[in-house]
Amino acid sequence: MILLFGPTGAGKSVQGQMLAVRMGWKWLSTGQMLRGSSDPAVIEILKSGELVSDELTYEVFDEAVQSAKQHKFANIIVDGFPRTKAQAEWLAEYLRKQGETIDLVVALEVPESEIMNRLSKRGRMEDTPETIARRMHIYRRKMYPVLGIFAEDGIKIVHLDGTGTAGEVHDKIYDEVMHTLEG
Repeated sequence: MILLFGPTGAGKSVQGQMLAVRMGWKWLSTGQMLRGSSDPAVIEILKSGELVSDELTYEVFDEAVQSAKQHKFANIIVDGFPRTKAQAEWLAEYLRKQGETIDLVVALEVPESEIMNRLSKRGRMEDTPETIARRMHIYRRKMYPVLGIFAEDGIKIVHLDGTGTAGEVHDKIYDEVMHTLEG
């Protein structure tokens, strides 16, 4: 399993999808998993605009992983999960029970000015400078404890420069993944 981390606008989804296509792996995005869920409780929460509980997120994650296994995907790329220390601890225990491991954690590092530039081009009303700055602060505050759990478990974590073209960033990620899998 490969985990992709980075703040909003870092390019996690694009990179996850590119890597999945290139490697023939399954890309799982938390948002996509939740939106694709057939669970009536998840659908109702998404319609209401409320946050989905950890417990429901875990159920949807497990459902997506089991589906990927049934379809014989060799590996899974996860984008947007775990987001909290509690979720990281749950994932570590879940993978132990499944006999699976995290091969690599890739943290895309993108300067806040670049994030602001990227998101301003996206044109969403919630992408104001103040909102982006707040999301960056929340990301940093929540991600470092998550990465700390993985580091304590001896999981390889690489911090990659997420600036440049999508292809340039993809090549950096691909090289790290190949180096990790061959090593």
